[in-house]
Amino acid sequence: MRSSQDEDAHAATGAGGDGFDQFLREHRPMLVAWLSRRIGDDDAQDVAQEALVRLMRYRAQPVEQLRPLMYRIAINVIHDRGRRDSTRQVFAHVSLDQDFVGLPSLEPTHETRIGHEQELALVRAAILQLPERCRQVYLLNRIDGLSYSQIAQHCGISVKAVEKHIGKALSLLRTKLRSEGADREERT
Repeated sequence: MRSSQDEDAHAATGAGGDGFDQFLREHRPMLVAWLSRRIGDDDAQDVAQEALVRLMRYRAQPVEQLRPLMYRIAINVIHDRGRRDSTRQVFAHVSLDQDFVGLPSLEPTHETRIGHEQELALVRAAILQLPERCRQVYLLNRIDGLSYSQIAQHCGISVKAVEKHIGKALSLLRTKLRSEGADREERT
């Protein structure tokens, strides 16, 4: 059984839980303030917590040695974090949680996509209304990528006839799409 003098000496050396706990309660706010000045408020609490956890290994040390040891451990924690962050290239990472809203999307907006689909439907309908031979020549050129001479050979017509069919198709499509576009604008 210990005497009260033994308990006082035991607490004073930091070997007892009470002396060490008292040291932590007294010095933690000073450590956090010191760290805030060095690394900012955001990380100061975390670094202080990690430093104090590491300091627990030395709880048997005399109380007067704990304070410089605590600051040395805190500096080491800062250095360890810096090395870890540099090897992981933390500063090159983009936080999707914070910055996702600001990132431009490569996808068109819903309204743009719907508008394109409606325009495509108008073009399809206009192409289907072209005369058969005119439509065939136009699609061979625009969809299949055939040249005028290839179309002429394929259809058994002259190159001049192919030019006329393409010109007629473009003119009819332009007229149809203008009228449809005007009708659409009037409806909205």
